[in-house]
Amino acid sequence: SLKEGLFIFFISGSHSLQYSYTVVSPGTNLPEFTAVGQLDGEQIVYYDSNISEIIPKTEWIKNVDDYAEYWNEETTRLQCDQQRAIDDLTRAVQFSNHTEGVHTFQSVYGCEKDDDGTERGYKRNSFDGDDYISLDLNTETYNAVVPEAVPNKWLERADTVRNQKAYLLNECIELLQKYVKYGRSTLERKVRPEVSVFQKNSSSPVVCHATGFFPKSVNISWQKNGEELNEDVELREMLPNQDGTFQKRSILTVSPEELKNNNYTCVIQHSSLEKELVLRVSDRGDGVSVGVIIGVVVAVLLLVFIACFGVFSIWKKKSGK
Repeated sequence: SLKEGLFIFFISGSHSLQYSYTVVSPGTNLPEFTAVGQLDGEQIVYYDSNISEIIPKTEWIKNVDDYAEYWNEETTRLQCDQQRAIDDLTRAVQFSNHTEGVHTFQSVYGCEKDDDGTERGYKRNSFDGDDYISLDLNTETYNAVVPEAVPNKWLERADTVRNQKAYLLNECIELLQKYVKYGRSTLERKVRPEVSVFQKNSSSPVVCHATGFFPKSVNISWQKNGEELNEDVELREMLPNQDGTFQKRSILTVSPEELKNNNYTCVIQHSSLEKELVLRVSDRGDGVSVGVIIGVVVAVLLLVFIACFGVFSIWKKKSGK
């Protein structure tokens, strides 16, 4: 129908909705349960067991009130998920035979909808920083990633799998579309990246750093004498800024001699730019290569990911010991 066609156009583009639950063993200063909701990588809601209520993290999400009890029902849903997640941690600890110390259990699930209408759902769990169980929607089964996960009773419950699949491919998609509708002006904004190329010293790698851009999709590449360069290049993961924008960096390892005798450039491509941004790495003659800086870098690397990302960092640190 025309109405449906207009709605599809209204939410055009690829979008994703993801929730991350983190449970931590009692005895720490952290909330026992933390939940974070993200739309297109931007945090929209936060909940933890200490406050027991949903905290909106964007202005537009506060307007989502299709009916009077909407936010109360969302809070109740998270409270139920909280107890299930705590039970998951309890079982995982029992099956691991490591009952002492602090343990963590994280569940990440969500759905995506592409421009062409393709819909996907996913759910995966981790225990103490390692992959534990994942949901395969195609085979409608939970797959144990490690032997300790096999005895988990809900691996064998077909009704649980069907319920999860129905939620991810129906309710989650509907919620995704609802949130996209309310947050359209924010989601469709375009913010130019602020970019710099720098080196700590003449023997250090060269860093091309883009920050403050939105949407999050960006391409950072290197060229040597006009030819694309793929070797000795490390592309770091996308990181969120506190203002809802993103940052990303690419690191090039190159000798001072190579840098002096060749023309190296960093190329930035982003939807906010009319044409690609090219930054040339030049040699000043003092052994230190510096970039031609376009824009001013105002964002700093986040020391702690908001909400569960902070918990997740601690979790990874513990699991690495």
